[in-house]
Amino acid sequence: MRLKSLSMTASAAVISLMIALPAAAEGERNADDFRTGTVDSFAGAILAGRTAEADRDTKTAIDLYRKALDFEEDNSDIKQRLMVLYFNNGDFDEGVALAEGLKGDPVIESTARLALGINAIRQREFKNAQTLLDYSGVSDLERLLHGLLQSWAYFGDGQGEKAQEIIDALEGPEWYGIFKGFHSAALQEALGNNEDARRLYTEVITDQNSAGMAPDTYIRAAMALAGMEARAGGKQKALDAIATGSAFAPGYAPLKTMGERIEADNLPRAEIRTASEGASAVLYTIGSALNRSGAEDFVSLYLNFAKVLDPKNAATLIMLGSLAENHGQPERAIAIYQSIPEDSLLHRESELQLGLNLADLGRLDEAKQHLVKLIEDDPSDMRSYIAYGSVLSSAKDYRAMADNYDRAVQAIGVLPDRSHWNIFYQRGIAYERLKEWEKAEPNFERALELYPNQPQVMNYLGYSWIDMNIHLEKGMDLIREAVRLRPNDGYIVDSLGWAYYRLGDYENAVQELERAVEIRPGDPTINDHLGDAYWRAGRRLEARYQWERSLTMEPELTEIPKIRSKLEKGLPDLAPKAPSAANTDGEKNDVDGSMKSDDEPKKSQLDNAPLKTTTEYKVKPGQTLWTIADEVLGDGNRYREILLLNPSLKEGADVIHPGQIIRLP
Repeated sequence: MRLKSLSMTASAAVISLMIALPAAAEGERNADDFRTGTVDSFAGAILAGRTAEADRDTKTAIDLYRKALDFEEDNSDIKQRLMVLYFNNGDFDEGVALAEGLKGDPVIESTARLALGINAIRQREFKNAQTLLDYSGVSDLERLLHGLLQSWAYFGDGQGEKAQEIIDALEGPEWYGIFKGFHSAALQEALGNNEDARRLYTEVITDQNSAGMAPDTYIRAAMALAGMEARAGGKQKALDAIATGSAFAPGYAPLKTMGERIEADNLPRAEIRTASEGASAVLYTIGSALNRSGAEDFVSLYLNFAKVLDPKNAATLIMLGSLAENHGQPERAIAIYQSIPEDSLLHRESELQLGLNLADLGRLDEAKQHLVKLIEDDPSDMRSYIAYGSVLSSAKDYRAMADNYDRAVQAIGVLPDRSHWNIFYQRGIAYERLKEWEKAEPNFERALELYPNQPQVMNYLGYSWIDMNIHLEKGMDLIREAVRLRPNDGYIVDSLGWAYYRLGDYENAVQELERAVEIRPGDPTINDHLGDAYWRAGRRLEARYQWERSLTMEPELTEIPKIRSKLEKGLPDLAPKAPSAANTDGEKNDVDGSMKSDDEPKKSQLDNAPLKTTTEYKVKPGQTLWTIADEVLGDGNRYREILLLNPSLKEGADVIHPGQIIRLP
């Protein structure tokens, strides 16, 4: 049983926290009313509190539920909901005050006892903590959690042997193993029994089957073993532990940083030395393993408890910052990232995330300056280029984005490895957006050389070929393979459907786009695409319905007038087939831009065809073959025709210079 399955079992505990509050009467006020101080009824406060919760406005929700208690001070449901909100907002003391009165309520007993036990450990009241945490619970997760925490309470009380006995006595499903192994090793290290700790840490990191169940715990074990070996004078053994962790998580920067520090005899401190740090690690290791969509409130509860016990633990803070980002709270995320100590192995990661959140707040200049400084501080860290590139992409500054990834490629040098595929992929995207396909295409192909069958790259390259009406069969093969590898990726499935649409195969387009909408029902572009496919397939009522849906989903501002025009007029009729200028693959475009195969010659035939009348052209500063084809010939895709007329360029399609004379059709 993997932890992914466990998360469903554990959801029963989460659901018990999501109290079903009484419905408000029709016409009651919402959260905005409370902000003006006008909520004047119990039901009104509840309705407004629900709205604030849905908006992730935790502070307002807390104020509203407190207002509800003014009307019904003994309402247990409201107290339970308020307690959980306090904990998830970091207001631990306020939550504990409510927990004392709720620990006997079976609906919320587990959470209340957990909070009180954590508070007792924090206060060094270890015997009280042992009693509070002596709780079998109703699920495997609760038994493991309370048992491990109780073990650290006994350690704090000076009863190391008893602490180990409690861990050993925990019986449960297979996924218990990695948690029991890690905390046994950490306990023995804290007790000074390094030989036992070494054996137990080694058992954890050599069990690759368990690593996937709790990857953060696996990495933490590798780093703990490396630190312990380094402090004991075993530098090579420490580096071997780092290498084992890196084999499991290639490119994980904190492992690399730790290795560099150990090489320089900058020895790391042990992360778990006290009962509070050990109990915090229990909450982090289990919380991080459950960190997936649908369990965010549950994970937030555990991580906020972990932060109470070990306020400066960087791993906990990084994950809390990530949760804040996912909840659309960039300001909160920034505050968390800024609290991470500068000497932490995760400090650079926090700085990268801080820069991205500045951009999310619209503070683009500040974000750019912050990320450029990180690149200057360590030009070898590819994460900095990726972060900066994403900000430039969001700002649609594709020239600066391309320049950024050019510098990244220079920093990589002549021997890129698999981990660098995304640099070339993003560089390809930048040049594609600049309509410099002769530079974009080699980057996509290089990315696939480094990481064969990477779905995102196959999808982008394949669709680009189809969109330009070249390499149609190869393009469709790439997209189909990407869909096979990522069948539940709505964006990739959308690409396949839209590729069929562009090729005029509306039946298959509808089939794939319906599936894409099913996967990502709230995406405006996918819904718009399905509307277009319905229209071409003759299903016009359904087409208008999809376009109307798309408008409700906040599409790009530039798309809104286009969608409204389609709602008013529909799509233009397709023009009858007629001879037209063939592109480089001998295929032609219909009026609406969809592409159909024709019986005209393919590229291999065009290579040997008699050349048309040509003219000389002098290259201007800043031009590429793509921009010349676009400006002079009216279609950037015709750069290949220029290559046919200028064989000397084929060895370096982008190596042209101002004043150079080339031949054009």
